[in-house]
Amino acid sequence: MDAGQIYAAKLTTADRAVMAIESDSDLAMGMAVGEPPAILAALARRAEAGTLSDLRVWYLLSQVHSGSTILRRELLGRIRPRCLFMSGIERALIKADPAAEALIDFVPCAFSGSPRLLRDEIELDACVLAVSPMDENGFFSFGAANDYTSVAAHCARTVIVEVNPAMPRVACSTPLHVSQVSAIVENHVPLLSFGEAAGSPEDEAIAALIAEMIDDGACLQMGIGNLPAAVCRRIEDRRDLGIHTELLTPAMAGLVHSGAVSNRLKTTHPGRSVYSFAMGDEPFYRWMDGNPQVYSLPVDVVNDASEIARNDNVVSVNATIQVDLHGACNSEFMGGRQYSAAGGQLDFVRGASASKGGVSIIACRSTAQGGTVSRIVPKLDGPVTTPRNDVHWIVTEHGAANLRGKTLRERAELLIGLADPKFRDELARGL
Repeated sequence: MDAGQIYAAKLTTADRAVMAIESDSDLAMGMAVGEPPAILAALARRAEAGTLSDLRVWYLLSQVHSGSTILRRELLGRIRPRCLFMSGIERALIKADPAAEALIDFVPCAFSGSPRLLRDEIELDACVLAVSPMDENGFFSFGAANDYTSVAAHCARTVIVEVNPAMPRVACSTPLHVSQVSAIVENHVPLLSFGEAAGSPEDEAIAALIAEMIDDGACLQMGIGNLPAAVCRRIEDRRDLGIHTELLTPAMAGLVHSGAVSNRLKTTHPGRSVYSFAMGDEPFYRWMDGNPQVYSLPVDVVNDASEIARNDNVVSVNATIQVDLHGACNSEFMGGRQYSAAGGQLDFVRGASASKGGVSIIACRSTAQGGTVSRIVPKLDGPVTTPRNDVHWIVTEHGAANLRGKTLRERAELLIGLADPKFRDELARGL
C-alpha cells in the first residue's frame, strides 16, 4: 500500500484508538502544544468507566488538555502521573486538595535526560501525541513539540497520533512515518495559545541589564516568560544573532522579523533557528509552518552541552527562584513543595560556559511575595538546580554580578549588592 492507503486503513475514532491502551502500562504523552485533546478525552472516558486503571503517564509541562481530562482529581489513582516537570495544573490540584500530592509522582530528571529515560529505562507501552498533517511522502511532523515526544513516538510499542491541520509542519531530523503509527485520529482544533504580557518594572530593569550583555553575533537561548520577551524587544537592533534554544517563542520570532537574527554565524545548522519545543499564538504557529529557517530536534540533542558549545558566543538566559550567598540556585522548589523542575537550565548554563565567548545569565527579581521575602538568601529552601561551581552571571533589578573566579566572601558581597536594600543588612550579618 502507498502512504495514503496506509493512512486510510489506520484512520479511526479516538474512542476506538485508545482501546489499544492497556491497564497497568506506561504511556508517554505529547508535551505542551503536543498534547492530543481528543485522545486524552477518550482515555479519560475509559478511566471514568473503569475499563482503564493504573495507567502510568510520563510527561513534562502539562497543559489544559490533560488538566481537563486525564489529570482531573477524580481520576488520579486510575491515572498515575509520572511528572518530570510540574506546571500550574499539578500545583492547582495540590492547592485544591493537598491529598492529591501523594497521587502525583514527581520524577527528578534533567530535560535533556528525558528521551533516554523514556527510551532506555521505561520500556514504553504507548505514546499519544498531536502531529501535523502527513506530507506527500507519508511523514508527520512533530511541529511545536519535538522535545522528548519524538523519541517516545519512535520507541513505544503503540503509537496513536492526533492529526491537527493547525499544527505547523517543521523540518526535523527524525519525522514519524505513517507506517510507524498504530492508529490515526483527526481533530481540527486551535492549538494552545500563550501570550507574552508586558513585564513588571523589575523585569524591565533586569531586561535592560541583560540586553547590554548581548552583542552582535550572539547565539541565543531564552527561557519562558515576560522577562525573556522583554530582553528580545531590547535587542532588535542587533545583527547576525543566532538561535539555538530549547523553547522557541513569538519574541524570538520577532528577532527574525526585525532582521536581528540571521543564524549565518552558527556552527550547527547555520541559517536555521534550532529549537526543541515551541509555545506561542496562532500567527506564530503560522510563521513556523513550512518555514525553512526553523528546525526542530529532540531535546537530548538541543540541550546537549557539547552541542550547545559548538556555537560561539552563546548567551543563555534563564530564571531562578532563589540564589544563596555562594551563588547556588534553586529554580524548582517553593513553599515547601516541588514547583516546577530542573528543566534545561543546567544544560544551557554548562553549554554557554563551554562556548567560546559564551555567557550564562541567571536572572530573578530580588524579592517575592510583594517584596516581603528576599530571593537572595543565606541558604536555599530547596534542591540545588544550578551549582555554585557552574554559575556565571546573576542579574536582579539592582545589578549584575559575574561570580566566576570570586571567593566565597566576594560572591556573598556581590550578591548582597543585588538584594533588595531592606534585606542587605540582615544578609550581611550572616557573613
